[in-house]
Amino acid sequence: MRQIALILAVDDLRTLRAAASQLGLTQPAATKMLHELEDALGQRLFDRVGRGLKLNPAGERVTGHFRSIRGSMEALNRQLGEFRLGGVGKFSVGSIMAASPGRLTDAMLSLKREFPLLTMEIIIDTSDRLLSRLREGTLEIVVGRVTPLAGIECNFTAIDDEALVVIARNGHPLARKHSLDFEAMLDYAWVLQPQGSPMRGVIEREFRAHHRPLPQGLIETGSIPTTINLVSRSDLLAVIPQAVAQRDAEHGVLCILPYDFGQKLESYGSLVPNDRPLSRPAARFLELLHTECTAPCE
Repeated sequence: MRQIALILAVDDLRTLRAAASQLGLTQPAATKMLHELEDALGQRLFDRVGRGLKLNPAGERVTGHFRSIRGSMEALNRQLGEFRLGGVGKFSVGSIMAASPGRLTDAMLSLKREFPLLTMEIIIDTSDRLLSRLREGTLEIVVGRVTPLAGIECNFTAIDDEALVVIARNGHPLARKHSLDFEAMLDYAWVLQPQGSPMRGVIEREFRAHHRPLPQGLIETGSIPTTINLVSRSDLLAVIPQAVAQRDAEHGVLCILPYDFGQKLESYGSLVPNDRPLSRPAARFLELLHTECTAPCE
């Protein structure tokens, strides 16, 4: 584990001296550990670039495995810590916003009935950020999408497609129209998700399909509640999942503009690391999540 920590620290900090300092090692001791690991693997892991070190292809493969090992150990330590405190453990799941109103909530409530003393944590964010936390071991399961830069190998089981809609405040000038073309929306500023998120990619493709650049002066946020608050108090436009927008539109919080997206998001589903075992509550949650998908969500 010390060697794993050293390699990951060198990757993060780019110098052996900084990595050794972070881990409380002398530089000669760190150098010896690195050479011993490279000798054991039969491969050099880093190339020297200037005064720093950069992973070579073999090093990139090794650090990918090492991050998974560290994530597994962190997850195990977290569970053992809960047991030492007299609890029955903790289950942490990450989810995109679209899954939260129905499927995720139903599965979590069912799990709570079966494990009433279980501590449960739900993190709502974009798929790319959730997968980063899954890789580090702070989440056991993610309900979201596979992203190209996830950095972790997962088993993916699809749940549903996610339709997107353009939203605006009640009383917005565009809300009075019965149909809406793309050009009419370009006169307004937009709130979009950060670059790298699957939804942002879909929106960018929609603009490219109409041969238009993204609007200037964007507000970027991965928080859908923040997006809704911004839109409801201004003439800003935004794109959010239809499942979320429909609920808020029915309660008079916002309106859905009459525009059909030509681009579609890929299906979302459960993402489970294939290099570490699930806890019993996590395995049961997975069963409940996909059982709930077979019946209509209320």
